[in-house]
Amino acid sequence: MSVTLFGAPPSLFSGKARAYLDWKGVEYTEKLPSDPVFTSQVVPQVGRPVIPVVQLADGTLLQDTTIIIDHFEAKADGPRVYPETPRQRLAALLLECFGDEWLVIPAMHYRWHYNEEWIYSEFGKTALPGATASEQYEAGKKRGAMFKGFVPMLGINAGTVPAIEASYEALLSDLDAHFGTHDFVLGSRPSIGDYGLIGPLYAHNYRDPKSGEMMKRLAPNVARWVERMIAPVPHSGEFLPGDAIPQTLIPVLERMMREHIPYLQSVAHLLGHWAKANPGAGVPRAVGMVDFTIEGITGQRAALPFGLWMLQRSLDYLASLTGEARESVGAMLRECGGQALLEFEMPCRLTFEDFRLTHSPLSE
Repeated sequence: MSVTLFGAPPSLFSGKARAYLDWKGVEYTEKLPSDPVFTSQVVPQVGRPVIPVVQLADGTLLQDTTIIIDHFEAKADGPRVYPETPRQRLAALLLECFGDEWLVIPAMHYRWHYNEEWIYSEFGKTALPGATASEQYEAGKKRGAMFKGFVPMLGINAGTVPAIEASYEALLSDLDAHFGTHDFVLGSRPSIGDYGLIGPLYAHNYRDPKSGEMMKRLAPNVARWVERMIAPVPHSGEFLPGDAIPQTLIPVLERMMREHIPYLQSVAHLLGHWAKANPGAGVPRAVGMVDFTIEGITGQRAALPFGLWMLQRSLDYLASLTGEARESVGAMLRECGGQALLEFEMPCRLTFEDFRLTHSPLSE
């Protein structure tokens, strides 16, 4: 049995996993979730029909793109997507979190408010690859109802949409300036930060037709970066020398610190109360609702603890640094408005294992 990627073209995280496997030079076969092996073997083990999932040659299943990437980073030879130097490593980890967990907001907004009819057919092609176009559309509409139902929980509504669009267009402008000078986030080699950004920026905001037209018109350098990411030269490129963080990247990090980190602080507060009341329990998808602010507009969205697990990776790395490395990273965070990360308090220890998120007291 070879390596199998169970994924789908319109899937945000399938795009992230596929781009990484292609750059890493992993030999794999991609199958749709409609494949009988997925329904008979993968879903019973994982416990839910989620993609992407990688099945290794020995039958082991890897679910979640970060778990998938870390497995192959540890096992395979050749260049790594994790920079070795402190400023670049932390910046890359932060951008993975930002892309995975925050850019889902514009990704879902543009998909469901500009590309809805198109995406129903795409979902149908995934569910019924051999069916007629009308059969695929009907199947896709049934499947799509679940995803469309997530939109309000993400804080996307009539009151927040103008701010979401303004923020996204500003982000595109910042990224366009950056990718006009650099092939990837930190040089000529993709980093884990690039893989965080590629999921939403490819599978939704490039591939969906109206969103893709907008990206190519407003930010052609971002579109060209997407194309480099999804058709990579395996094992290619280098990170910038001297642990350099390009000045063109600072506005992107500033946006994360301004929009995403305050939301995660609110989630941490709610999670702390939940964890005390539910010792040993599996962590739910959401632990309530919290405020978030984009471009001066405040709304409410679900408090999703998974984003804290992603941020915990950055916080763990930050905590491991001492001396000059710590000082250098601290200066970078202060430059981009990230002082809050230097004092960010996790309410509990989060672990992703056996396909679910669990928690334990920090003292353990």
